Amino acid sequence: MDQIINHLNNGDHILVATHTDPDGDAIGSLIAIGLALIKRGKHVLFYNESPIPAVYRFLPGVSHVKNQLDPDGVYDTAVVVDCGDIGRVGMIADRILRIPVLINIDHHVTNTNFGTCQWLDFEACASAEIVFRLIEAMHIPISTDIATCIYTGILTDTGSFRFSNTNRAAFEICEKMITNGVNPFQVAQHVYGTYSLGRIKLLNRALDSIEISKNGKVSMMSVTRAMLEETGTQPEDADGLINYAKRIQDVQVAVLIQEQLPNGSENRNNGCTYHVSLRSDGTVDVAAIAATFGGGGHVSAAGFTIKSSLHDVKNRICQLTECQ
Repeated sequence: MDQIINHLNNGDHILVATHTDPDGDAIGSLIAIGLALIKRGKHVLFYNESPIPAVYRFLPGVSHVKNQLDPDGVYDTAVVVDCGDIGRVGMIADRILRIPVLINIDHHVTNTNFGTCQWLDFEACASAEIVFRLIEAMHIPISTDIATCIYTGILTDTGSFRFSNTNRAAFEICEKMITNGVNPFQVAQHVYGTYSLGRIKLLNRALDSIEISKNGKVSMMSVTRAMLEETGTQPEDADGLINYAKRIQDVQVAVLIQEQLPNGSENRNNGCTYHVSLRSDGTVDVAAIAATFGGGGHVSAAGFTIKSSLHDVKNRICQLTECQ
């Protein structure tokens, strides 16, 4: 911790980044540490390659987040949060690796230990928990804006305190954030309270796509480009849909296979690119499954990206989960 604090105190132009397709923990942690460093008088660039999901655009400071870097921008320090592998930040990964000091803050057990220095806590409920401890250790006052981002990160990554990663710290930190001005009702309304009509239609199609393995232990849900086009939705609207597949009786592993939007050079004859999310009831280590595909995560929640056909993806997952 001391080494990280020294680097942040000595840094002046700091790049803060997180993984593509950010969830609440990723974007909450990103903004929280960025706002804290601004309070310390640093020049901070908040970066995420993907558009911010609509449900998180209420977060204070979200307007700071950019999805492009100035080609001539120079940074002496980078902070990467909630990324098990540097490649997850997207196209600027190589550029980040060239920054003199790279700080890796994460709670995923599959973290590759990249960077100049690391704060990896696999027992933390969320990366936001580690970010809170870092800000506290730096003696930076936690404003209501920072508190809202930390609270949102913990709330979403613990599934509203329902997931197995929910620990004592989750409640203790969130209580402190409420003391610092967070309104839990307003946060919940933004994150869970309202859905567009298109998202409801997408949910209907995704539910229709569910397939159950022969032994009833694995459920697979698919979201294709065609579904997004038919419902007028964006990839971010699929966030959370996997929980419906996970709640099916006797299911141990839920899988969401989401077709990625084209990047302009993709040839569909060579297969499509899919992001696969895995959720477990705790009896199956889905991080180990994801690792076989070059991904990672936690025992109960993991993911990976693969270029293949939908049929082959399903078959390979079934083979690895011994459900054929």
